[in-house]
Amino acid sequence: MKSPLLSLPGAVAAEGQDEGVAAHYGDLFREQRALADGTGLVDLSHRGVVTVTGDDRLSWLHLLLTQHVSELPVGRATEALILSPNGHIEHALYLVDDGETVWAHVEPGTREALIAYLESMKFFYRVEVADRTDDIAVVHLPAGSIAEAPEGVAVRETPYGRDLFLPRAGLESYAAAHGPVAGILAYEALRVEGHRPRLGFETDHRTIPHEVGLIGTAVHLDKGCYRGQETVARVQNLGKPPRRLVFLHLDGSEVHLPGHGTPVRLAADGAEGRQLGFITTSARHHELGPIALALIKRNVPLDAELLAGDTAAAQETVVEA
Repeated sequence: MKSPLLSLPGAVAAEGQDEGVAAHYGDLFREQRALADGTGLVDLSHRGVVTVTGDDRLSWLHLLLTQHVSELPVGRATEALILSPNGHIEHALYLVDDGETVWAHVEPGTREALIAYLESMKFFYRVEVADRTDDIAVVHLPAGSIAEAPEGVAVRETPYGRDLFLPRAGLESYAAAHGPVAGILAYEALRVEGHRPRLGFETDHRTIPHEVGLIGTAVHLDKGCYRGQETVARVQNLGKPPRRLVFLHLDGSEVHLPGHGTPVRLAADGAEGRQLGFITTSARHHELGPIALALIKRNVPLDAELLAGDTAAAQETVVEA
């Protein structure tokens, strides 16, 4: 779904999974600094919006999600996963309950499969699942923003800012009143700086929650059964995940950033060495320079110098070995 904010001056359309919103509006670092200072907003209207209503909404979701939501307080933001039977991450939901409705936003292109799964699990529960993407747009306000949400709009408030579930018809007028608008590249640079994994970027078909640091934030270890719980419990109690997420400082002399999927190797082995992982997201940060997240084998030494393609990289620990 193409955002009307792509018509703003300087807007350059994003590609790939973020198609439909702006990559930037002409000045990536200015947009990042504005967000870091708590001003402006980010257009996330390409994300899917799913709601669950009905008396059983929280108790029902509690059975399906990795997060403890059966007694989720009104207005408290949380995030949760849906796992495969083998414990691999299939869906990530960023949700809040307003007392009558659970609002969740999800990655572009995932809402249809998510809704199909939820519908298949309704059974006798008093719940209704709805796709609200056509009439609701997600807008992100950075931490420290003094912009107010319109009356009646559901809000997810997190340490990183607030996500507003805004009527799509009011997106342009809200942006005009509370801009400047920052593109998705600025938002992503701050996400990478914050070590926050994203479905489809830091995850692949075999990613388990421990590998990307989602235990505690999206996975509750003291709740009842859910699909894939056996894998979570086994890794938590008996072992270590096979891979771990790391943060990389990239060589700033390189012109091009290593893209998603770029092989990561030991610098000592050179560009022909054995692949130990891959770049998940890379970004240009207004203060840190070129940075990235990568998923690598757990046994790679914590102090090892790495190569991302041909680019030298120094690692910082996100998930302990």
